[in-house]
Amino acid sequence: MIDNITVITDNLGYLMLGRAAQGEPGGVLLSVLMTLGAAVLAFPGGVLLACCAWRFAGWPRKLLFLWAELIRGIPLIFVIFWLWFLLPWLTGADLPGAVTVTLALAWFTSASVMYSTLAALNALPKGQYEAAISSGFGSLDILRLVLLPQALRNAIPSYIGLLIALLKDTSLAFIVNVPELTTVAGQVNNRVQVYPAALFIFTGLVYYLLCTLLEFGVKRWQRRHLLPTN
Repeated sequence: MIDNITVITDNLGYLMLGRAAQGEPGGVLLSVLMTLGAAVLAFPGGVLLACCAWRFAGWPRKLLFLWAELIRGIPLIFVIFWLWFLLPWLTGADLPGAVTVTLALAWFTSASVMYSTLAALNALPKGQYEAAISSGFGSLDILRLVLLPQALRNAIPSYIGLLIALLKDTSLAFIVNVPELTTVAGQVNNRVQVYPAALFIFTGLVYYLLCTLLEFGVKRWQRRHLLPTN
């Protein structure tokens, strides 16, 4: 049992930070950085797409739905592979693996954000739109000032689930050898070749703790800034 713990403690710095001291973050640090980077791109992008789908009927909305259904119907691992080979061809340069995976995660998640936001918009009472129209608001002002703030607040539980899924999905970066937590755990296991169960149980616990802390932090922020106080 002591040896099981030792294999983790001896490699804890690498599991947590990778080679951050040499300018190459990895492990838990890289997983968190990719999650934050993808979230910064996916959530505003998905909200903007939802606003476009709400505002523009006809072929623009159908095109957005077709795009979202295509993305959501394809395994994320294929999206990562596609961008891994496609982006160097489009840009003419080799992007860092972590950047490629972050863009793939953002692209994939933005479709779900779009659907969640659009559902929250459509769930609002129609009387609010009619009252805003009668008050002289234009469609864009109604969306920006009246409907969207309420929809975003109502969609927070859905956003929390998507953010947690995004964090867990960073583990798929191992398929292109990006040194996030799952990848470095595999590297440590291949090097020491003892106690793989201890290493991967530890890895699973780290993901669980990260997801729990993320959910706790978002809910605490929601209670402090969004819920009414007496």
